[in-house]
Amino acid sequence: MVSMKDISAVCGVSVATVSKALNGHKDIGEETKRLVRETAKEMGYFPNSSARTLKTNRSYNLGVLMIDEAHSGLTHDYFIMVLESLKAAAERHGYDITFISGSKQRKDKMSYVEHCRYRGLDGVVIACIDYDEVEVIELIHSDLPVVTIDHLFNDRTAIMSDNIRGMQDLFNYVYECGHRKIAYIHGAENAAVTTNRLHSFFKLAEEYGLEIPVEYIRESAYRDTVSTALLTNELLELPDPPTCILFPDDFASLGGINAIKARGLKIPKDISVAGYDGIRVTKFIDPQLTTITQDTQKLGQLAAEKLIDLIERPKTTLIEHIVVPGVLDKGATVSKIN
Repeated sequence: MVSMKDISAVCGVSVATVSKALNGHKDIGEETKRLVRETAKEMGYFPNSSARTLKTNRSYNLGVLMIDEAHSGLTHDYFIMVLESLKAAAERHGYDITFISGSKQRKDKMSYVEHCRYRGLDGVVIACIDYDEVEVIELIHSDLPVVTIDHLFNDRTAIMSDNIRGMQDLFNYVYECGHRKIAYIHGAENAAVTTNRLHSFFKLAEEYGLEIPVEYIRESAYRDTVSTALLTNELLELPDPPTCILFPDDFASLGGINAIKARGLKIPKDISVAGYDGIRVTKFIDPQLTTITQDTQKLGQLAAEKLIDLIERPKTTLIEHIVVPGVLDKGATVSKIN
């Protein structure tokens, strides 16, 4: 492995000068910087990350903890788009990403906090997980910088999708299309996302003077196509079925849509539907799904940038709860009725 001492010998300068040149110090001339950097590149020099960690007390490595109910990991259609943006933003600031294992099959059986310390992570982004889990609470209360996505803790920075406004926009659109029999298959009630969407749904129904029958409200896990299909069939078999069904998320809506088609019904002629998230696959469904497209690029970018601020400027960075709005995509699965 090429060392700074090797580079100094070739360039005829001190090791200290090589170090300063490679790190862009202003007290080194541009010609010397150019010579040192070109020589380092030609010799195949790479900085030693362990040495940098010892010197800066940072690993330049961010942890990501993401475990959904279905344990879908990197196949999670919505959060993979958030992670793409998070990774790009982290890399622009010179940081790498490490996934924190939530597997109970690990031989060492480390907790989340122990895993973070073992990997020497500078901070952690937490998304799509059971926030009431003991190990998650332990991580939240640790001294590690933490940013959460779509969940609020009073003393931690959170990046939130505007689920209240998103549901308002979706409900308003469905109502304006003439629908009064609106059913909602919502996600798990222990999620902050669900709480906000449900609150918004019932608040608007109340403002419009709509009575939502109890049997129109069903619960399913997010991204659960099987459960959503079963619940869709139950709604369609009611004596007075809804004219429009709101699904918990776009991926789950695929199960509901298949159940509708299996009954020989056409969307939106016979029944209208809408999803939530704006994942890529919804752009290729025929007819295109009506949904709320969340700004995954902004969510991931802000999560990375705010976490890096907490790491690099802990004394001056404020704890914030940032809300990111989504956009209504009218698609073509909600019909206008009289």
